Amino acid sequence: MNDTPTAIDDVEADRLRLAAAFRAESGSGWADEYRPGTMGCHELLDRAAIQADAVERHVLGHPACVANPDWYALAEQAAAALRTLYQRVGEEHLGGSPQ
Repeated sequence: MNDTPTAIDDVEADRLRLAAAFRAESGSGWADEYRPGTMGCHELLDRAAIQADAVERHVLGHPACVANPDWYALAEQAAAALRTLYQRVGEEHLGGSPQ
């Protein structure tokens, strides 16, 4: 994905579509159990850590990935993005209380 305005707009449109689906399924308070400080947010923190580890172990360490500099660079970006997500979620989740 690149960071062109269109790509950013598409990402936000996707997020809004998902939010609307959650709202339709669970009501207007669907996000309350996932705010920082809740078990729902802790679940995301755990999933981000698991996926970062999986990318590092099973993708970055895979011989086909190591053999191709472009693939390796993309895999490293994916792992770095997941580590950044983990840090940002953790800062808000562990530093805050349910809002």
